Parts: sequence; structure tokens; C-alpha cells
Amino acid sequence: MSADLNAPAHPVDVAETPARHGVPTPREPVSAAALAAPAAVAHASDRGARIAAVAIALAWHVAIALPAVLSARAEFAAPAVVLGAWILVAVTGAVAGVRLLRGSPLPPWPLAGLLLVVDAAVFAAAGERQLFTAANWVWGTLGWFFVLAVWGRRVVGLIALLSTHALIALVAVLGHGPDPADVARYVMYVYGTFSLPVAVFVGSTVIVGLARERAAVSAAGHAIAAERDAAERGLRERRERLALVSSAAGRVLGDLAAGQADPDDPDVQRRCVLAAARLRRLIAESDDVPDPLLHELRAAADLAERNGLPIDLVTIGTPPPLPVEVRRRLADPLTGTLADARGWARLTVVSGPDEVVVSLVTPDREGPEATGPPPEQDGGPVQYLYERDGNIRWAQTRWRR
Repeated sequence: MSADLNAPAHPVDVAETPARHGVPTPREPVSAAALAAPAAVAHASDRGARIAAVAIALAWHVAIALPAVLSARAEFAAPAVVLGAWILVAVTGAVAGVRLLRGSPLPPWPLAGLLLVVDAAVFAAAGERQLFTAANWVWGTLGWFFVLAVWGRRVVGLIALLSTHALIALVAVLGHGPDPADVARYVMYVYGTFSLPVAVFVGSTVIVGLARERAAVSAAGHAIAAERDAAERGLRERRERLALVSSAAGRVLGDLAAGQADPDDPDVQRRCVLAAARLRRLIAESDDVPDPLLHELRAAADLAERNGLPIDLVTIGTPPPLPVEVRRRLADPLTGTLADARGWARLTVVSGPDEVVVSLVTPDREGPEATGPPPEQDGGPVQYLYERDGNIRWAQTRWRR
């Protein structure tokens, strides 16, 4: 209360923010949801595809390649190279798979280069007898690790790696003196090497894209429905409030028209001022301005000045975006007290990111006020305080986030 009495008599200039404050329109939160929902759905779909790719690569490497390598280890040209390369790819693939599932994949091209070196080494160490057997595990396994290496990138990278793999295999086949049967086997193996990894890679990309698109369409539909519901609810609430304000003004005008109220009666004048202030504030609620709360309070202060009441409006800080209901609970109690004021008034608005305090100080006078103080609101987000000591009347509304 003392802070309001000592506040400066002249208004403080407040820098207006360019963003619109006031009623949070449905478009703002819904737009964020409309952007987040497709991304979340796409992320979930992509994670499922990554899990499948990692499982296929490691399962194929362990369940199919390892038994074949162990059973034919004595027939390799260089068994230590084949087995050591298998272990190296198993460890590297496990690390790459875990990193991929955590969303921080290994650098793709160094990993791809390592796999190609292993590819060439195994083809050279497998020997002619094991060239087209399951023991030459790079035929069926390495393509899946290429998928892990370039996951999330364009399919051109995967095709380039598989083409290099096919070229290395062709050199190995030609180096052993090929015949038409070897060439036919080579073509079949290359087809199998290409088809499955590329199908999984492209299929997962398409599924993620479709999931994102369908989620975006669904989110857009929900956004439109939410905006429509919010607009209808806002229109209905505004009509109800307009009917309430109009009925109060209508009663005053009806009493005046019927001769039941004297225009010179101070109580009648206060009723007229209060009805006009509420109607003016209701109109100000829908104005598109940067600071709706200050705009509504300025409307009430302007009406008081037009009725001959000197009033100082002091603003400190910029109010954060506030819903209409909060602004009403901040302004309505003080509007009633302002309509009952005589002599002078000082209206102070102190704003911060998480708090808005609106205070009104007017001279006290004998007798009860015509409007009566509003009830206590300690249980809600807006609190109301009211005091009078014979010299001044002080009212304050406070909102805290």
C-alpha cells in the first residue's frame, strides 16, 4: 500500500512488445502441437525401423554367419583373417547399433570405409572353395551393416556402398578364373545383396514419411476443431457477459426513463458510471492491441476522466499474456471502486513475467461505497485486497503464475 502512495504522479512509459498479448488464441498452442505431433509419430516410426535394422544385422551376423565360419574355418585360405574380421565387424556393429538407437550414430563414412576394407580382406582370405558359401559371410551380412552406417541419409549412399561391395566381389570372382556358372552365381548373390537391404532402407523411409504425413493431417484436423470450439466458446461467453452488462445498464436507463431515479442523485450517477465503465471494458476486451490489460484499464481511466475525476495511471513493466478471465478478475473489482471514487484517483500497474499487481488509491469519504467491495478471492489465481482508514481507500488485485 505504501508503494502505491509513493508512486510517481506521472505515468511511466512502457515499451510495447510486438507480440499480441491477451487471450491465447487456439492457433498458438495448437500450432505447436500440430508441429510436435507429426515429429513425435515420425520419430517413433523411425525408432521402430532402426530397432528392426539393428536386430536383423546382428542376428544375421551371429546366428547365420558365425556357425558357417566356425564349421569351415579349416578350409579358408586365411582362417585368422576371416574370423578376426568377423569379430571386428561384430564389435563395431554392436557399437554402431547402440549409438544409432540412442540417436547419436557413428560417423557414417569412416564406418563405411572400415566395412569395405573388411569386405576386401574377407574375400581374399576366404579362398576359391568358400567363395560362394555361407562361410564367406560378407555376402549376406555386410549389406545390413552398410544400412546401419548410412541410416537417416539418402539411399544413394547405400547404393554406392553396395555397388562398391559388388565390385570387390567381382574382382574376387575374376581373380579365381571365372566360368559361366560363377558369373551366374555372382549375379544372383549381388541381386540378393542389393534387394533386401535397399528394400528395408527405402521401406522404412517411406513408412516414416507416411506416418509423419498422416499425423500432420490428423493434427491439422484437431487444430481446426479446437479453433472452432474455442471461437464458439469465446463468442458464447462474450454474449453472456454482454447480456449481463447490458441488463445492468438497462436497469439504470429504465429507472431514469420511468422517473424512478433522479439524475442528480450521486448514487444514480455512480451506477451510471459503473455500468458505462463495464460496458467500455467489455468492448476493449476484443481490441487487437499489444497489452490488452493496460488497454482495458486505460479505457476505464479515460471514462473516469471524462466524468471529471482526475486520475493518474502509472505503469511499471509489461504485463505477460493473460487470459480474458484473469484480466477480468484483475480489472473488474477496481472498475467498481473507481466508479465510486471522488476527488482524485491513482491507478498503478506493476508487471513482471510471473506476477501482475493492479492497485487503486482514492480519497475516503463517509458512508458505505455504492458498489461494495468484491468478495475475497484467495483461493484463485487472482487475489483481491481492500482497505479504508477514513483518509484513503485502497484496493488491489494480484495475479501470480
